[in-house]
Order: sequence, then C-alpha cells, then structure tokens
Amino acid sequence: MDRELWVRADKPDNKEKRKELVISALESGVCTAIVRPGDEDFAEMGKIDLKINDNGRISDTVELVELRTPEDQDRAMAMAGKKDVVILDSSDWTIIPLENLIAKYRNSGTKVFACADDTEQAKLYLQTLEKGVDGIVINTLDSNKVRSFANIISGNESVDLSVVEVLELRNIEMGDRVCVDTVSMMVPGEGMLIGSQASCLFLVQSESEDNGYVAARPFRVNAGAVHAYVMGPNGRTRYLAELRSGDPIVLVDKDGKTRTSAVGRCKVEQRPLILMTATDGENTYSTILQNAETVKLVGPDGAISVFKLKAGDKVFARIEAGGRHFGMKIEETIREI
Repeated sequence: MDRELWVRADKPDNKEKRKELVISALESGVCTAIVRPGDEDFAEMGKIDLKINDNGRISDTVELVELRTPEDQDRAMAMAGKKDVVILDSSDWTIIPLENLIAKYRNSGTKVFACADDTEQAKLYLQTLEKGVDGIVINTLDSNKVRSFANIISGNESVDLSVVEVLELRNIEMGDRVCVDTVSMMVPGEGMLIGSQASCLFLVQSESEDNGYVAARPFRVNAGAVHAYVMGPNGRTRYLAELRSGDPIVLVDKDGKTRTSAVGRCKVEQRPLILMTATDGENTYSTILQNAETVKLVGPDGAISVFKLKAGDKVFARIEAGGRHFGMKIEETIREI
C-alpha cells in the first residue's frame, strides 16, 4: 500500500518559520503541507498542495482532530466513512489508543493519518495493527528534521539478501533489453533487484565502474530483458517494460540497504542476451541479461561481470515465498519457470 507523507507547517506563530517548514518539505519531496489561512502565497515557492487548517477543518473531506480526551476519540471515530481523510494528533497515545482508531477506520473508506514528532514514532504508527496508518503528518517546529522523514514512507529500509550459487550461463536469442537511467548517482555494489521470477530478484550493479572500454555511467543499470521484474517502493514489483520517466524505483546496495530514486529514461534496444540460472539449494531461479562486459552481478566478493561469471560463483539475491498479483505480494502458490 502506498503511504502518504504530509508536513504540519501551521503550528509556528511566525509566518517565516512556517515558510521554512514548507521549503524543507519541498526540498525533501514532501508534496503536501498543512498551513494557516493567509499562507496561500507559499504556493509560489513550488509545486506543493497546501491544506488550510481552519480550526481543524481542512476541507469538506479532510479533518484534523486534536485528541485530548475520550470524547475527542468518540468524535474521531464518528468520522469513519464520512471523511476522505482524518488526521489524528495526540500528545499521549496511552490515553487515546491508536489501535482503536485504526481498527475503526479499517474498511470504512476513510484514510487515517497520524501526526508524528520523530521518525521512531512514524515507524511505530506505520506498523500498528500490522496495517498501520495510511499516512504520516510530520509534526515538528524544526525544519531541519523534515528531511529525515522522507525515507520512512518510501519504505527505504533494508531488504534481506541471500547468497545463491550460479548453475549455468547460456547464450540465447537476441531480444529487447532495458537500460534504466535514474536521476541518482550510484556507487559500486549498488544497483537494482532484477529477476525472471518475483520470488528471486538478483542484485544487478549499476555501471559505476570503469572497465577500460566504456566510461562509467553510475546513474545507469543495464537491467535485463523486457519481461523481467524490478523491485519498486513498498516491495512491489514492476515489469522493466512498464517503467517510464518519473516512475519511482528502488536502489539496493550489497548490504541490503535501500533508497528510492526515480527513472530518468529507459532505453530499450535489441541486444544479445544470456540466461543465468542459480540455486539457493532448494529451488532454481533465473534471469536474462545482456551479454556485455558492463553488466555485473553483485556477490560476497564484489561485482562480477556476466562475461566472467561461471558455475559455482556466488551472487546476492532477494528470495521470498508467495506470489504476485499486479506487482503486490499475495499468499498464493505460483510457479514461474
């Protein structure tokens, strides 16, 4: 599920302080800010959706509820199914249990957001009752703290990488392969998770190393054939052929740490392809890559070009059970061969 991130910029009495919070939101990729009446001119600073807080009433469909008493909780619960979004703010969640409100809003058609003072609070709210809240509203007077929240919503946490053993590399027919150029510079050991089966995505390194023939292009991942999956935000997969300029994409390093970037452009070209198969000791997985020196998989001993890769070599992959439906993980037995 895609989560939303807003910033509460209406709290400072000083307009310049409120403006600083909105600027920090823009610089951090946060596209929605709650402001006061009279702050409408902040829209001139960039493309941002300003929500005017008029004593808790944001609009006909969005309400901000300050939770201080059990009566406030009752009022918030009564809004389930009647508002598009209800934003909850409490200085003491032991008095007003967030679990009660999340349970009430579930399947009501109303999104529930929670105000968070720091990233640890935000993480907790996103995990409460497993589903968590639908969005986080950054609740700080310090504009410097806004940026730290950006990765929370993007799901930029670590993924578990397993070591798999290469079984075979085999030249196959020419085909359409995708080069993904991002808006970010990557480093050796960092790239994207790519695979022919959603259950096993291999760590394909960016072109971040010179090879003596072609200059490094650390913004690029020569990802593989058009049919392959690539991991996107929130653990969802996309087909490489679907990616378009501006789409979010997840970058992963050799330690499993992730960050979100965006696609700058994709280049689809006919190239010679190679099929690689590997095993985790129980199952066999595969991916199809361009047969080129610059295409490298990342393993425990560093990046290895597909030119030099051989049976018995070890590479990193993300392995998970279950299947996929429209890119989302589902608990269903699906065999992809």
